[in-house]
Amino acid sequence: MTPQKLYAGAKLRETRQRLGLTQKEFAAKLGVSLPYLNQMENNHRPVSTTVVLALASEFGFDVTELAAGDAERLVTDMREALADPIFADTAPALSDLRLVASNAPGFARAVLALHRAYRQNQERLASLDEALGRADDRPVLSSWEEVRDFFHYCDNYIDPVDRAAERFARELGSDAALEAKLPDFGVTLKLGSGKKLRSFETETRTLTLDQGADPPTRRFQILHQLALLTHDDLLEATLDLARFSTPEARAIAKIGMANYFAGAALLPYGEFLAAARDLRHDLEALALRFGASIEQVAHRLSTLQRPGAKGIPFFFVRVDQAGTITKRHSATRLQFARFGGACPLWNVHRAFETPGRFLRQLAETPDGIRYLCLARDVSKPAGRFDAPVRRYAIALGCEVTHAPAMVYADDMDTGRAQAFQPIGISCRICERRDCHQRSIPPLERTLSVDPNQRGVLPYDIGD
Repeated sequence: MTPQKLYAGAKLRETRQRLGLTQKEFAAKLGVSLPYLNQMENNHRPVSTTVVLALASEFGFDVTELAAGDAERLVTDMREALADPIFADTAPALSDLRLVASNAPGFARAVLALHRAYRQNQERLASLDEALGRADDRPVLSSWEEVRDFFHYCDNYIDPVDRAAERFARELGSDAALEAKLPDFGVTLKLGSGKKLRSFETETRTLTLDQGADPPTRRFQILHQLALLTHDDLLEATLDLARFSTPEARAIAKIGMANYFAGAALLPYGEFLAAARDLRHDLEALALRFGASIEQVAHRLSTLQRPGAKGIPFFFVRVDQAGTITKRHSATRLQFARFGGACPLWNVHRAFETPGRFLRQLAETPDGIRYLCLARDVSKPAGRFDAPVRRYAIALGCEVTHAPAMVYADDMDTGRAQAFQPIGISCRICERRDCHQRSIPPLERTLSVDPNQRGVLPYDIGD
């Protein structure tokens, strides 16, 4: 098989600019001519082996990042956006989308932002009361979606915050008596039974936690508050670089940053990565070793993307009982729908039927990539009889090539093609023609309807 050529012009250009080098200086350090570097940066030539080796030796660059990038998730997001009916007659071919994602990622993100603004404006206008009640007719971007996309496109790994949390955990020592260490930070802990999970009084420096929360949740909330108290300058500096468009988005992102710090301190990178490999990614064993919840462990596994010390590329998703995605991240080639729910053939939707059990699934997406998928329900009781119980299902998965490192794959027939169930991303961009769970036709395909014929679907999907 002929090895695939590596075109990574955007990543190469981004690396040079981050180092503050001109093309001439960068070319000299890489041992290539200026015209050759220019051609590579513009994807007119593939990145040569000489350049790959020079990047590693001269700059300590993790060369796997050249192939990772944002191209796959950008292509998936653009396909979903361009499946909107407004693009019915003008949607570009998949090959064109790949060219844009590789050569002009900034333009691709601008198109996605424009479509998001259009879609949200349409939703706002659909509600007459809301539309008439606003004096400002400008489209309002969702702060929540802006923050979600920020974490999505930075691979859900924030290096300065992650490393600071790891150092903090090392200085803190064992978290077995974390609550007892709060006076060292001038914080008084109280347990209450109110409606709030966590509340902090700045004047008295009193932290009140819901006494009904389980120990992993309480530890996480303590670390979240300590992140705000001890590393606020770092969080603010990171937010400055992100340049969110609204104060609301920045405020939501700060909560996300503090949550990230808490998770990274609860499950420190190096120690957790070593344990994950040693225990073959057994979520229950990892949760027991680190005093964390199953969801915390699964989410942390999906963030192990530190350059030079990467873990298995996982996807992680959380859905509610209506099938709506409430958390999503993928370091794999599988990307989730930005709007609506996930594919109904995915095992995450069956997790609610088998509480307390892991479901395993071998799945194949329309692009032929095969995955090992885990799913489990997560219940979050509030500790009171009259309080509602929040129920979710979480899913964690990786490409099947990593199955030998997963304890969950030991007795699964990963070498048999028939063992893999076909799944998709979203019905409106899924290419499968005979799916018995399809809810709507794919918007990129023509339909043939014959009243005298009926198969699995009431229509046939054309090319």
